[in-house]
Amino acid sequence: MKKILLIEDNQEILENTAEILELAGYEVYTASEGRAGVAAAIDCHPDLIISDIMMPVLDGYGVLHLVQKNPGLTGTPLIFLTAKTDRSDFRKGMEMGADDYITKPFTDTELLNAVETRLKKAERAKVQNGDIADSEKQEHTLKELFENSVVDKYKRKQIIFTEGNHPQYLFYVVKGKVKAFKTSEYGKELTVGLYAAGDFIGYTALLEESTYRVTAEALEETEIAIISRKDFFDLIDSNSAVAMQFIRILADKNNQKAEQMVQLAYDSLRKRVANALLLLQHKFKSGSEGKFTIKITREELANLSGTSTESLIRTLSDFRSEKLIAIHGGDIEILDKRKLENMVN
Repeated sequence: MKKILLIEDNQEILENTAEILELAGYEVYTASEGRAGVAAAIDCHPDLIISDIMMPVLDGYGVLHLVQKNPGLTGTPLIFLTAKTDRSDFRKGMEMGADDYITKPFTDTELLNAVETRLKKAERAKVQNGDIADSEKQEHTLKELFENSVVDKYKRKQIIFTEGNHPQYLFYVVKGKVKAFKTSEYGKELTVGLYAAGDFIGYTALLEESTYRVTAEALEETEIAIISRKDFFDLIDSNSAVAMQFIRILADKNNQKAEQMVQLAYDSLRKRVANALLLLQHKFKSGSEGKFTIKITREELANLSGTSTESLIRTLSDFRSEKLIAIHGGDIEILDKRKLENMVN
């Protein structure tokens, strides 16, 4: 049952309003002047305060000020009851942080609608604050797990895990770049994922209790934190925020996979190559200034684009002629990101 504190110096209005609120199912506390009202608020910690403005000893503005200063009452919504209809009075209260005004005389419906609205908003704010707290707890828990884990170093083109093997670890990229790819029965590779520092890999097979569906390979010198299967599941079982994070990651990954399949099936070659270059920039560019350059083999870029190396080379040559990219040996530099985006969109 929600608790409401009603502060009103007019005894008739106090009793009538309290009765309306009690009949609506609220637990009502009352006070006949501001100072007693603040004391009651500190004592009962109401979910909502309804206060008259013009009162002896301490007026409604004083009540609002003291409520806001008290750490135990932080976030408690306050509605003013007032016979004053001057716009400057409304503005003063709202600037001080009042949540709403109810002008006397008011109907039962007006009162209850205002109360219900403010309680719902306060509840949503609590949920949002709880989400933030859960997120901070989650980051702290994961950080502790990584600090206690082994960090392995991988050279360029070194395999991290292989398609078809059973998972024993969760992998977290500390530094470097990783690609995930599938291999067809004819030996053709298709890159299906790119990972950078801060990304998890290998979690899908763990959560589905299946074998790896892809192979993960370092694109450059890479450092990866290794978390055992047991530690990962212990954390998932004990921390709902962490569990929800991986559910969201899985959902995002499934959406990206579906989008990639559509692109490979229907997009032109130029569009697929442009999209691959933009994906590389989005995933691996550090900072927002300057042009983006990446070292990647033509074969790796072809696998990401879903095309042959020969077709990719011809397309890159066209892009270079159109001043969309520059090629420096094994490096590709994006010169005109906007035109590439227009091509994709």
